[in-house]
Amino acid sequence: MSQSVKIDFVALTSLAAHASKRTGKGDAAPRTLVVFAGQDLALGTATRKALGTEGEALFKKAAAAAKFKGKASTALDIIAPSGLAADRLLVVGTGREETAKGKAKEEPRPDDDLTLGGFVLGKLGGGASATIVFDLPRPPKEVAAAAAEFAEGVRLRDYKFDQYKTKKKDDEENGATEIAIAVEDPAAARHAAKSREAVAEGVLLARTLVNEPANVLTPEEFAKRAQDLEKLGVEVKVLDEAAMKALGMGALLAVGQGSERESRLVIMRWRGDKKEGRAKPIAFLGKGVVFDTGGISMKPAAGMEDMKGDMAGAACVVGLMHALAARKAKADVIGAIGIVENMPGPSAQRPGDILKSMSGQTVEIINTDAEGRLVLADVLWYVQDKFKPRFMVDLATLTGAVMVALGQEHAGLFSNDDELSARLIAAGKETNEKLWRLPLGPAYDKLLDSKFADMKNTGGRHGGSITAAQFLQRFVNGTPWAHLDIAGMGMNSPANEVNQSWGSGFGVRLLDRLVADYYEA
Repeated sequence: MSQSVKIDFVALTSLAAHASKRTGKGDAAPRTLVVFAGQDLALGTATRKALGTEGEALFKKAAAAAKFKGKASTALDIIAPSGLAADRLLVVGTGREETAKGKAKEEPRPDDDLTLGGFVLGKLGGGASATIVFDLPRPPKEVAAAAAEFAEGVRLRDYKFDQYKTKKKDDEENGATEIAIAVEDPAAARHAAKSREAVAEGVLLARTLVNEPANVLTPEEFAKRAQDLEKLGVEVKVLDEAAMKALGMGALLAVGQGSERESRLVIMRWRGDKKEGRAKPIAFLGKGVVFDTGGISMKPAAGMEDMKGDMAGAACVVGLMHALAARKAKADVIGAIGIVENMPGPSAQRPGDILKSMSGQTVEIINTDAEGRLVLADVLWYVQDKFKPRFMVDLATLTGAVMVALGQEHAGLFSNDDELSARLIAAGKETNEKLWRLPLGPAYDKLLDSKFADMKNTGGRHGGSITAAQFLQRFVNGTPWAHLDIAGMGMNSPANEVNQSWGSGFGVRLLDRLVADYYEA
């Protein structure tokens, strides 16, 4: 992975000096001045001052020639503008197109500043040296937070997973990008940016885990990377196969028994709420299938390489724990991930096998490619039994059926608790990591009934994401619980302004916001 952007916050009063400052790169490295224009080319006071009379006139002339109106997600690039202490002027539109009645066609989204940061870096390109006049129409109390969100968007857009490339194209060898964000109160912006940088680090960690090939990120290696969180103060415990067998985790172990690589269960705990006994911990769980062939019920060859990302739920949990610990979240949080490899070896489980889960419930295997729910079944039971959490949220790239239902715009949400669901949906709207609640019910649950065991591991063709969630619900033991099916979001999701990577890190920002808004002391 490469992360080459360097960000600082400077005072608007030092803008003229900073805009012309070189950064040791010599005359070959142009300095870019970035400003924002609203609807009808409206400019802020600090922007007009930075441009000066001559610069503003040049901008208006260039805008007229290019028919630039200042609409959101548009930009005007002026190279070597005369009269400015910069080699390049980049004007970024922030206005919204209006209807005939004078109202904006789109309402501002809570993550607009984050998206704007990504958009600006995309326009700057790699290796840029830029001063950004952060002169947006925001209430004074919100400017520092908005600037921090903007910087987070820059960091997220800057991510590249290129460590295995031995030869790079010319446009991939641009060096570090240096950005100065000019704000009225740099100290306040730096303070706000610390927590946002911690969250960005968590997202990028999750992306890297998803992007890693399965020959590198084995269950053992995944567990080791989770153990790196100990440097941030996270307690990490790794259970090997012998320990899980002693606990009776027959469901999780059955998935990995066809692989030469041993399975692992990793339990992480961040004790950010220092007052003992004040509240039960909250828990996040992830499916960590580092590679999924489908087992004996083997998947088609086409696209199977994508199954290295079948551990995106577990990657999110590790990234979330990093974010919470790095920003010193005041919450008691459990993170648990079941890590396996699903292979069709001589010892692999077969369709028709019956296994016994940690809960004591038995499962008839109908399809060995419905393996993620078996992993989560034992992890859910273990966490609810050992930690008695306030609630559990699990994440998994669980079913293709959820993509048929929701595409790649929303992750599927299933829950036995209305309050938890509402809070998750609200956090999703704030972060633009959107969720859509789908139903659960006795009729769906009945589809899992087996002639030979307590249940089957599939419920048939119809409602596949729902019956998968019904299966998981049988192992929560009444604990408030939500299941996020992120099959369309965790890997190979559509590129956007803050993510150009195959692995998206979906869920880290969503769940960090959930914790921050509702569960911190």
